[in-house]
Amino acid sequence: MNFTMKLEYYFRNGKIYVWKEKFAIIKSKVKSTKIFRDAFAVVCDKNEITIVKEQSKVDEDMDKIIAIEKDWRIITFDMELPFELVGFLAKISAALAEEGISIFVISAYSTDHILVKEKNLSKAIKKLEELGFSVER
Repeated sequence: MNFTMKLEYYFRNGKIYVWKEKFAIIKSKVKSTKIFRDAFAVVCDKNEITIVKEQSKVDEDMDKIIAIEKDWRIITFDMELPFELVGFLAKISAALAEEGISIFVISAYSTDHILVKEKNLSKAIKKLEELGFSVER
């Protein structure tokens, strides 16, 4: 199966799951088990700590938060994506960029997740459906 056919297979047969909760993306200055608790994702690189957490579970008074972006929704590509699959997120991000939709990407071992602002969710879902994905809510 060539690259284009393989990529198209995942779009034609792909399912996405839209999380009902709203999420916050947090920039933290220190590692803290309190802020990590119930996190969807935690990324610690050499410059910062980023936490994606259900918005209702964020304590805004926590002194460890440097910055916070609210009102994000997670769209999970509900399928196992092989490591050798090339261009999957590139095609998705290009299609959403054409619509003026900013995304925040998180990759797990077997699949990918994108976060879009709540205000852009309907437009993002419509575009993903146009690409061939079926939607589960």
